[in-house]
Amino acid sequence: MANDRESLVTVSGAVVDSDAFLAAMRQVAATVTVVTTDGPAGRAGATVSAFTSLSADPPSVIVCLRADSRIARTVLDNRAFCVNVLPEDAVNVARAFAGPSPDDPADRFRDLEIAYGAHGPLLPRATSFSCALMEHVLHNTHAICIGSVRALAVAGEKPLTYLSGDYHRVRPHEG
Repeated sequence: MANDRESLVTVSGAVVDSDAFLAAMRQVAATVTVVTTDGPAGRAGATVSAFTSLSADPPSVIVCLRADSRIARTVLDNRAFCVNVLPEDAVNVARAFAGPSPDDPADRFRDLEIAYGAHGPLLPRATSFSCALMEHVLHNTHAICIGSVRALAVAGEKPLTYLSGDYHRVRPHEG
């Protein structure tokens, strides 16, 4: 079976090359989420793919943010964030929140019909997890943010996913 693989990198006891790691991670499908925050430090939002549940008792989640980013600093200062799982047709929203922060963070929210949650803006038709920031751990270039889920909005939409540098729709297997 190993002969069918395009490339196989085996490393024992060493750190793998970051380019090889990124190439492998591009093969891992992820839901596309926009993390938002609002509070004394202001409003911010950014597209992120590093989001997962941590615990059901008590309900908690993890998001990973670039430590030097506006969203990470604002989440830390506000002590709150909201994870918005985008619906499959929200590629334009994902793109609006991706990349470097604009000079005016409000630009990312322009033309969106957002609801105002206690922990950050809720994006249209997104399933959202509103969280109080419980822990903030720095690991090299990223901040691991652990949130206690305080409110949910379940949209019931199929999620937008990201794989191999592009957006995708989730479809069930036939038969």
